[in-house]
Amino acid sequence: MTPHALDTQSAASEQTRGDIVRIIVATSLVTALEMFDFTVFGFFAVMIGDHFFPATNPMTSLLLAVATFGVGFLMRPLGAVMIGAYADRVGRRAAMTRTTWMMALGTAAVGLSPSFATIGIAAPLVVIAGRSLQGFALGGDIGVAATFVTEAGSASSRGFRVSWQPASQGAAALLGASLGLLLSGTMPPHALASWGWRIPFVMGLLIAPVGLYVRRRLLDSPDSASAIPNAANRMNNGAPRAELWREHGKTILLAMLMMMGQTIPVYAVVYYMPSYVTRVMHMPALTGFLASTSSALLLVIIPPLAGRLVDRLPRRKPLVLFSSGCTALLVYPAFLLITRATGPLPILAGVGLVSAAIALGAGTVTLLVLEALPARVRASGIAISHALNVALFGGTAQFIVTGLVKWTGNPMSAAWYVAPACVVSFVAVVLFTERDARVDHA
Repeated sequence: MTPHALDTQSAASEQTRGDIVRIIVATSLVTALEMFDFTVFGFFAVMIGDHFFPATNPMTSLLLAVATFGVGFLMRPLGAVMIGAYADRVGRRAAMTRTTWMMALGTAAVGLSPSFATIGIAAPLVVIAGRSLQGFALGGDIGVAATFVTEAGSASSRGFRVSWQPASQGAAALLGASLGLLLSGTMPPHALASWGWRIPFVMGLLIAPVGLYVRRRLLDSPDSASAIPNAANRMNNGAPRAELWREHGKTILLAMLMMMGQTIPVYAVVYYMPSYVTRVMHMPALTGFLASTSSALLLVIIPPLAGRLVDRLPRRKPLVLFSSGCTALLVYPAFLLITRATGPLPILAGVGLVSAAIALGAGTVTLLVLEALPARVRASGIAISHALNVALFGGTAQFIVTGLVKWTGNPMSAAWYVAPACVVSFVAVVLFTERDARVDHA
């Protein structure tokens, strides 16, 4: 074990249990709020399409809305590069504070913009600008927050700490789907379509006061401080980035592909289900929101339990292989259940099976990547790999699935895209080199 690793473990051991809990809450709570602000768009894509992208064909409006949903993902790699590099140079806490402000501004632009009928072409332009700002902010925040919580304590509990990051993203989906379920169940359809869909975006503006309060009280981790020893290093922002691609390019590529097996099913199944159920299956929106809500609940509960489990295992990789393999095998049967359903129960079962398989390995995939990268490029590396993954595979998933269903007329065509992607992800896990979790690479 290196002297740096010993120093880091010594510093981590001095932190109290209360300190660790406070760090987990501060990072995960705000990440959940940012993910909620970013992803709630997907739950209400049908209504957003009608307001900002009106067309004679409802599926065309939905296609334009989900394409705008994808714009935010295209901005995430840029945010990951710039905010991740800033975090590696200046500190994790400073970077996380800035993403909070940007997310609040982007959410306000989407949720408060007048409709196309009111201000014409300016309306979709404002929404696209808001989505871009949201994507830029989230692109950097997720990687920086995961890095912060990884470096906050000893290696023996890293799995549990990091697991709260995917759990917080599941909590965001749970909150968004629950609000959709509540609003669709209590509001008249015309009121929900007219203005009710804006309520979650207004609630999302809480990110500003809550995020700034909890994150300004954090201190940067020992790893972050040791990776940024002086002001000269802060100014030398090109060298770490060049090192990342030169020495860790294969890790970044495989990380993207490993995460793809979680990202595509989540966005094509969990977040898309309300739109899929109403536009494709011609069933009540309430059924779609119920499926997304139950799925999101699994994404909250399972990752911390899996994190406890992986902390007790000698290696991380077997759990990821099991999770990835199960996801690949379950996608096609799940869509068979969903497309042949005449009621909500088969849809709940199909979505639940896929969600449980994803959730089992969600935090451990992130942990494998974090432990494979040295501290000086860790925030940039995890942010870029995650952002490129969601830009290429998350932001396009709903658009591709919608296009396949529209062009083929076959609801099962969604599985034709999701299942092969999961197989590729499984192969990437097999090829990924696991590092010794007990050594914190300098």
